[in-house]
Amino acid sequence: MRGMRGVKVRSRRQNALLAIATAVMLSGCELAHDPLEVKVIADLEFASYQAAGERRSLQLDLYQPIQKQPEGWPVIIYIFGGGWEENSRKTCPGELLSHYGYTIACVSYRYSTEAIFPAQIYDVKAAVRWLRANAATYHLNPDKFGAIGGSAGGHLSALLGTSAGVSELEGDLGNSNYSSAVQAVVDWFGPTDFSQVPLAFEGVPTAAEFETLKNRPWAHLTRVMNQLVGGPIADHPDLVAIANPITFVTPDDPPFWILHGVKDSVVPISQSEILVEALRAKGVPVEFHRDKNRGHSMKGEAQEDLDPEILTQTMTFFDRYLK
Repeated sequence: MRGMRGVKVRSRRQNALLAIATAVMLSGCELAHDPLEVKVIADLEFASYQAAGERRSLQLDLYQPIQKQPEGWPVIIYIFGGGWEENSRKTCPGELLSHYGYTIACVSYRYSTEAIFPAQIYDVKAAVRWLRANAATYHLNPDKFGAIGGSAGGHLSALLGTSAGVSELEGDLGNSNYSSAVQAVVDWFGPTDFSQVPLAFEGVPTAAEFETLKNRPWAHLTRVMNQLVGGPIADHPDLVAIANPITFVTPDDPPFWILHGVKDSVVPISQSEILVEALRAKGVPVEFHRDKNRGHSMKGEAQEDLDPEILTQTMTFFDRYLK
């Protein structure tokens, strides 16, 4: 386990401050404070598991303001996207988000190429429980946890939000006496009901066969959903059901902030609409932002990694429920 190391790269800090300043300018509001100095605590092991006869580590990175917070910092768990098969926690905009007065936990989870569902939600929930178990050590407020992610990360964030207390999704990766619940969820264009995705094909094509199918509508989503559950989703109805965030919606779910672009060609906007309808039917607070100009991306007009206007709206939502 590595110790604490400060954020040293000046250009990264300048970019983060510029993004915040741009977000404030576009939103017409002001930050309640100057952007905070941030430290990084990297490569913390929150769980381990056995695979192929060897021990493997699951890790997270913490981005945290260096200032003291008497009650502990509120926490946002950032779950990366990438079709459950690629990307990593190192792509997390942890420093940028932490400037707003949060500890950002950028977590890892097993790819679907290594383990099928529910391994991914087991891992994310294990990270949440570990963070609560170690709240005093890392100056966290265990009662103020949020989750955020886009695409596959949005799916896992939404599922984390709706499945608190669902024993079959907790796994056995430690700290079982701590809760994996979160108090606020941001879901950027994540799948929410696999059974209602218009499938591009049936069965599991070979790589060569997929080349002839990949330009069909929703082809990528069809492929990665099948991979996540270990085969065609029609053949795995029970697993698909527990993978769907809408399955577990109840009136005591946390507030949701959901964004989806009308031009999204990877995940149909109907997937967000389905979740919004289910949450509202149970009386769960939900804000739905339908962006007529957005595709499957968080980039702004200047191709920033995170659209400044969306950044402001996202952090305003978290401030409302976590501060």
